[in-house]
Amino acid sequence: MSFTAIFTLFLILSPLVTSSSLSFTDNLPTAYEIIAGYNFPIGILPKGVTGYKLDKTTGEFSAFLNGSCSFSVEGSYQLYYKSTISGYISDNRLTSLSGVSVKVLFFWLNIVEVIRNGDELDLSVGIASASFPIDNFYECPQCGCGLNCNNVELATKLRSNPFVSSF
Repeated sequence: MSFTAIFTLFLILSPLVTSSSLSFTDNLPTAYEIIAGYNFPIGILPKGVTGYKLDKTTGEFSAFLNGSCSFSVEGSYQLYYKSTISGYISDNRLTSLSGVSVKVLFFWLNIVEVIRNGDELDLSVGIASASFPIDNFYECPQCGCGLNCNNVELATKLRSNPFVSSF
């Protein structure tokens, strides 16, 4: 085969190789799909996750935002997400979390564990935990305004129990 024929064949096939590579990359699951695969609702992460890392053998998981993110939940809690959220994920369980905090009264407490228990999520700050109905997490909150953006109340309104139960 001549060099010209090989070069022409390369030019003809290169768009096919490029498009198949792009479609493979485009088909990678999102961070939201990954956490849903572990039986968590997508709303435990705010909108705007730009990427993630997952080690399937250890469950080590990291999600990345463009920057830090905060918003109020039901007016009584303030949530804060750092630009990197990390921990270990397995079915119904997120452990050794870092990068997520909640303000209770005047104190910022790190959320260190999230466990799905049936139709509830138990969020732990170490010495105390609170249970929330899972339907509160079907929508992803938006940085700055949470679930009440543009002064439009979403159908899902967070119902909560205060952090009172302890380990």
